[in-house]
Amino acid sequence: MEYILFAIIAYLLGSIPFGVIVGKIGYNIDIREHGSGNLGATNSFRVLGVKAGIIVIAADILKGTVATVLPLLFDSDVYRLIIGLFAVIGHTYPLFAKFKGGKAVATSGGILLGINPILFVIMVATFILSLYISKYVSLSSMITGVAAVIVSIIFMDIGLIIVTAALTIFVFYRHADNIKRIKNKTEPKITWM
Repeated sequence: MEYILFAIIAYLLGSIPFGVIVGKIGYNIDIREHGSGNLGATNSFRVLGVKAGIIVIAADILKGTVATVLPLLFDSDVYRLIIGLFAVIGHTYPLFAKFKGGKAVATSGGILLGINPILFVIMVATFILSLYISKYVSLSSMITGVAAVIVSIIFMDIGLIIVTAALTIFVFYRHADNIKRIKNKTEPKITWM
Protein backbone atom coordinates (compact mmCIF):
# COMPACT_ATOMS: atom_id res chain seq x y z
CA MET A 1 0.00 0.00 0.00
CA GLU A 2 2.87 2.35 0.82
CA TYR A 3 4.37 1.79 -2.62
CA ILE A 4 1.10 2.75 -4.29
CA LEU A 5 0.68 5.87 -2.16
CA PHE A 6 4.23 7.13 -2.68
CA ALA A 7 4.14 6.23 -6.39
CA ILE A 8 0.99 8.32 -6.87
CA ILE A 9 2.51 11.26 -4.97
CA ALA A 10 5.73 10.98 -7.01
CA TYR A 11 3.81 10.84 -10.29
CA LEU A 12 1.78 13.93 -9.34
CA LEU A 13 4.95 15.78 -8.32
CA GLY A 14 6.54 14.86 -11.62
CA SER A 15 3.45 16.03 -13.47
CA ILE A 16 3.84 19.64 -12.33
CA PRO A 17 4.82 21.40 -15.60
CA PHE A 18 7.17 24.06 -14.29
CA GLY A 19 8.16 25.15 -17.81
CA VAL A 20 4.52 25.95 -18.56
CA ILE A 21 3.96 27.61 -15.19
CA VAL A 22 7.06 29.83 -15.38
CA GLY A 23 6.29 30.74 -19.01
CA LYS A 24 2.68 31.70 -18.33
CA ILE A 25 3.16 33.48 -15.01
CA GLY A 26 6.46 35.21 -15.73
CA TYR A 27 6.24 35.86 -19.46
CA ASN A 28 2.63 35.29 -20.53
CA ILE A 29 3.93 32.66 -22.96
CA ASP A 30 2.89 29.05 -23.42
CA ILE A 31 6.28 27.47 -23.93
CA ARG A 32 4.68 24.57 -25.78
CA GLU A 33 3.86 26.93 -28.64
CA HIS A 34 7.46 28.06 -29.13
CA GLY A 35 10.88 26.60 -29.85
CA SER A 36 10.83 22.81 -29.82
CA GLY A 37 7.37 22.78 -28.23
CA ASN A 38 8.78 20.88 -25.28
CA LEU A 39 8.00 22.02 -21.74
CA GLY A 40 11.39 21.04 -20.30
CA ALA A 41 14.38 23.07 -19.19
CA THR A 42 16.19 23.18 -22.56
CA ASN A 43 13.26 24.80 -24.32
CA SER A 44 12.76 27.09 -21.33
CA PHE A 45 16.33 28.35 -21.72
CA ARG A 46 15.82 28.73 -25.47
CA VAL A 47 12.44 30.50 -25.35
CA LEU A 48 12.31 32.26 -21.98
CA GLY A 49 15.97 32.98 -21.29
CA VAL A 50 18.63 32.00 -18.77
CA LYS A 51 16.84 33.16 -15.59
CA ALA A 52 13.66 31.23 -16.41
CA GLY A 53 15.68 28.25 -17.61
CA ILE A 54 17.54 28.04 -14.31
CA ILE A 55 14.26 28.18 -12.38
CA VAL A 56 12.73 25.43 -14.52
CA ILE A 57 15.75 23.12 -14.40
CA ALA A 58 16.04 23.54 -10.62
CA ALA A 59 12.33 22.81 -10.16
CA ASP A 60 12.46 19.80 -12.49
CA ILE A 61 15.46 18.40 -10.61
CA LEU A 62 13.73 18.94 -7.26
CA LYS A 63 10.68 16.97 -8.44
CA GLY A 64 12.86 13.87 -8.61
CA THR A 65 14.69 14.67 -5.38
CA VAL A 66 11.55 15.29 -3.33
CA ALA A 67 9.98 12.09 -4.66
CA THR A 68 12.96 10.03 -3.48
CA VAL A 69 13.40 11.80 -0.15
CA LEU A 70 9.70 11.85 0.81
CA PRO A 71 9.61 8.22 2.05
CA LEU A 72 12.43 9.05 4.50
CA LEU A 73 10.29 11.76 6.08
CA PHE A 74 7.64 9.15 6.84
CA ASP A 75 10.17 6.56 8.02
CA SER A 76 9.09 4.25 5.21
CA ASP A 77 11.25 1.39 3.99
CA VAL A 78 10.00 1.48 0.37
CA TYR A 79 12.75 1.27 -2.25
CA ARG A 80 13.19 4.94 -3.00
CA LEU A 81 14.68 4.56 -6.48
CA ILE A 82 11.46 2.91 -7.65
CA ILE A 83 9.41 5.76 -6.21
CA GLY A 84 11.65 8.24 -8.01
CA LEU A 85 10.94 6.55 -11.32
CA PHE A 86 7.30 7.58 -10.99
CA ALA A 87 8.38 11.23 -10.82
CA VAL A 88 10.16 10.72 -14.15
CA ILE A 89 7.03 9.13 -15.62
CA GLY A 90 5.03 12.10 -14.36
CA HIS A 91 7.47 14.58 -15.87
CA THR A 92 7.47 12.78 -19.21
CA TYR A 93 3.73 12.04 -19.33
CA PRO A 94 2.27 14.74 -17.06
CA LEU A 95 -1.32 14.56 -15.92
CA PHE A 96 -1.44 18.37 -15.76
CA ALA A 97 -0.15 18.96 -19.31
CA LYS A 98 -2.12 16.53 -21.47
CA PHE A 99 0.51 13.78 -20.97
CA LYS A 100 3.04 15.63 -23.17
CA GLY A 101 6.06 16.41 -21.06
CA GLY A 102 9.82 16.77 -20.99
CA LYS A 103 12.61 14.40 -21.89
CA ALA A 104 13.31 13.11 -18.37
CA VAL A 105 16.87 14.41 -17.99
CA ALA A 106 16.59 16.91 -15.11
CA THR A 107 14.09 14.86 -13.11
CA SER A 108 16.23 11.73 -13.55
CA GLY A 109 19.15 13.72 -12.19
CA GLY A 110 16.97 14.77 -9.28
CA ILE A 111 16.30 11.16 -8.38
CA LEU A 112 20.02 10.47 -8.24
CA LEU A 113 20.59 13.62 -6.17
CA GLY A 114 18.13 12.24 -3.61
CA ILE A 115 19.84 8.85 -3.57
CA ASN A 116 23.53 9.53 -4.20
CA PRO A 117 24.66 13.20 -4.20
CA ILE A 118 28.20 12.23 -5.27
CA LEU A 119 26.84 10.61 -8.42
CA PHE A 120 24.75 13.71 -9.08
CA VAL A 121 27.81 15.99 -8.81
CA ILE A 122 29.69 13.75 -11.25
CA MET A 123 26.72 13.90 -13.63
CA VAL A 124 26.56 17.70 -13.50
CA ALA A 125 30.32 17.94 -14.17
CA THR A 126 30.01 15.47 -17.07
CA PHE A 127 27.08 17.38 -18.55
CA ILE A 128 28.85 20.75 -18.34
CA LEU A 129 32.07 19.37 -19.85
CA SER A 130 30.19 17.59 -22.65
CA LEU A 131 28.14 20.71 -23.36
CA TYR A 132 31.27 22.87 -23.45
CA ILE A 133 32.90 20.52 -25.97
CA SER A 134 29.93 19.57 -28.17
CA LYS A 135 27.52 22.53 -27.76
CA TYR A 136 24.66 19.99 -28.03
CA VAL A 137 22.34 19.79 -24.99
CA SER A 138 20.81 16.54 -26.25
CA LEU A 139 24.15 14.81 -26.82
CA SER A 140 25.44 16.02 -23.46
CA SER A 141 22.33 14.60 -21.78
CA MET A 142 22.91 11.18 -23.33
CA ILE A 143 26.63 11.17 -22.53
CA THR A 144 25.76 12.07 -18.94
CA GLY A 145 23.41 9.10 -18.75
CA VAL A 146 26.14 6.74 -19.94
CA ALA A 147 28.54 8.24 -17.40
CA ALA A 148 25.96 7.71 -14.64
CA VAL A 149 25.75 4.01 -15.52
CA ILE A 150 29.55 3.65 -15.49
CA VAL A 151 29.85 5.40 -12.11
CA SER A 152 27.02 3.24 -10.71
CA ILE A 153 28.99 0.15 -11.77
CA ILE A 154 32.07 1.54 -10.00
CA PHE A 155 29.94 2.04 -6.87
CA MET A 156 28.87 -1.62 -7.19
CA ASP A 157 25.27 -0.82 -6.29
CA ILE A 158 23.04 -3.24 -8.22
CA GLY A 159 19.84 -1.24 -7.73
CA LEU A 160 21.54 1.96 -8.82
CA ILE A 161 23.03 0.24 -11.87
CA ILE A 162 19.64 -1.09 -12.96
CA VAL A 163 17.84 2.25 -12.44
CA THR A 164 20.53 4.42 -14.06
CA ALA A 165 20.64 2.02 -17.02
CA ALA A 166 16.84 2.13 -17.35
CA LEU A 167 16.80 5.93 -17.12
CA THR A 168 19.61 6.23 -19.66
CA ILE A 169 17.84 3.96 -22.13
CA PHE A 170 14.69 6.05 -21.63
CA VAL A 171 16.62 9.30 -22.17
CA PHE A 172 18.04 7.89 -25.43
CA TYR A 173 14.52 6.88 -26.48
CA ARG A 174 13.19 10.37 -25.71
CA HIS A 175 16.02 11.87 -27.78
CA ALA A 176 15.47 9.73 -30.88
CA ASP A 177 14.65 12.77 -33.04
CA ASN A 178 17.65 14.64 -31.65
CA ILE A 179 19.93 11.73 -32.58
CA LYS A 180 18.66 11.89 -36.17
CA ARG A 181 19.26 15.66 -36.26
CA ILE A 182 22.77 15.26 -34.87
CA LYS A 183 23.54 12.73 -37.60
CA ASN A 184 22.11 15.10 -40.22
CA LYS A 185 23.91 18.06 -38.64
CA THR A 186 20.62 19.93 -38.18
CA GLU A 187 20.48 19.78 -34.38
CA PRO A 188 20.74 23.33 -32.95
CA LYS A 189 23.81 24.11 -30.88
CA ILE A 190 23.93 26.44 -27.92
CA THR A 191 25.60 29.78 -28.49
CA TRP A 192 26.14 30.97 -24.93
CA MET A 193 29.03 28.66 -23.93
